[in-house]
Amino acid sequence: MHVLVVHNRYNSAQPSGENRVVDQEVALLRAAGHRVEVFERRSDDIAGRSLLGKVAVPLLVPWNPGVRTELAGRLRTGRPDVVHVHNVFPLLSPAVLAACADVDVPAVATLHNYTQVCPPGTLQRDGRPCAECVGSTPLPAVRHGCYRGSRLATVPLAVGLSVNRRRWWSGVDRFFCISAAQREVLVRAGMPAGRLAVKHNFVPEPEVRRSGPGEHLLYLGRLAEAKGIRLLMAAWDEIAADGGVGVPLVIAGTGPLEREVTAWAAGRDDVRYAGLLDPAECGRIVARSVAVVAPSTWLEAFGLVVVEAMAAEVPAVAAGHGAFVELVEDGVSGLLHRPGEAASLAACLRRITAAPGLGREMGEAARRRYERDFSPAVGLERLVEGYRTAIAGRSAMARGGDTRVGRGDGDST
Repeated sequence: MHVLVVHNRYNSAQPSGENRVVDQEVALLRAAGHRVEVFERRSDDIAGRSLLGKVAVPLLVPWNPGVRTELAGRLRTGRPDVVHVHNVFPLLSPAVLAACADVDVPAVATLHNYTQVCPPGTLQRDGRPCAECVGSTPLPAVRHGCYRGSRLATVPLAVGLSVNRRRWWSGVDRFFCISAAQREVLVRAGMPAGRLAVKHNFVPEPEVRRSGPGEHLLYLGRLAEAKGIRLLMAAWDEIAADGGVGVPLVIAGTGPLEREVTAWAAGRDDVRYAGLLDPAECGRIVARSVAVVAPSTWLEAFGLVVVEAMAAEVPAVAAGHGAFVELVEDGVSGLLHRPGEAASLAACLRRITAAPGLGREMGEAARRRYERDFSPAVGLERLVEGYRTAIAGRSAMARGGDTRVGRGDGDST
């Protein structure tokens, strides 16, 4: 199969799980003998643009006509069997779908977050879940400045969502939702249920797996409010005031709250801030964990770090909402705490560190779940199945006549 992957890579200064997923899928397909090419833009390149070029970036978020022309030319020359779209913000835009329509190449799209129904894609505002824009106009997001706390920065995203909604919903032959929880939200918002398939992200086999009870609890991820890092700090302070749990807390990652986290961890024996780690270091530190902690306050669409822990035979302590509910079987392969409640998180951390035997059993159950649902073999099977469904659907549509929205060359939205 000949696949063209379309992706706007996130800024390399902030490690991106989405970038990692895209790279891993490309490698997986190539290793299986498929021909895979990549059409991409890099957010890193914005810094090198002229002042005028930087000012123009927000104008290209809703629609980038140059990308439509360039990609259509690439498709006419290469004629891939299918185009797989990932992130299009901020330099690609939904113009990539128009290019696929121009050349009549089937398109699939992985929905890594909630940008189809929420301008910043988080379904969160002021640290709390928010669905005010779901199923309606995105004006509330502009009013509240939901993207980076700025009304001005939110406008291009809101405009793009409004003018391209029908383009997305009619121009993609198959959507990959990365969890059933995400799919449920999108179906409720009115997206076409028949084209929304659940395809969990896969995780490569780790180089090392846990062999003992573990040396520490681990938070591995972006240091941001939505990821629950402040909630974790509050829970850990409660645990420390009660005498601790016998193992330290290791925090690895970077993000907007890095200064706050480093100040909090400074001078403590029960906390170690490890900073930003490379992939190999991440694998080793996960394998030495009693448990991985994922206390997100927003509704995670997946939870890559939880599945990476599963692969290494390490259980997770995660917030009991969003995708975590389908990834972690409470009391079997990990523990779920009440979302947003520091006391509940602290209780789960005490429980999993107090009983090494329970932690070992949960880790073994987590590994079995990984092998069944998140291994490379399973990931490849579901990926190719989705491609074939999209290709077959386009062929059937061609035979019966295409009546979907936005197929003409003159339609730019």
